Amino acid sequence: MKRRRTYHEPRRYNHRRNHRRNNISSSGSVLVGLGLIGAVAGGGWALASPEQQAAALSTAKEVAVATGAMRERAPQEGDYWSGCNDARAAGTAPIYRGEPGYREGMDGDSDGIACEPYR
Repeated sequence: MKRRRTYHEPRRYNHRRNHRRNNISSSGSVLVGLGLIGAVAGGGWALASPEQQAAALSTAKEVAVATGAMRERAPQEGDYWSGCNDARAAGTAPIYRGEPGYREGMDGDSDGIACEPYR
């Protein structure tokens, strides 16, 4: 019959060691799967016509702008915005320190990013 463990006795953690090994092998299989997906996507890109590639790039840019991962228009020399609302309307916001159109007055928290997205 199995003896009951008392409060002050240490637990046996052998079952956790085996569980960790399973996690490592499953994460390795996930990385292999992602590598295969990337290879297939890259092969498809190489076989696509230039028109299909251009359409895919324009769609990707639209999605990136809509999600806020990319600006609609990069800052250009001579840009001057009276305020952040104008910069956002032009699709240039956020503006980083050193880029055309950046001013300390538009950077409210002095972190080097003017016209940050609303949080």
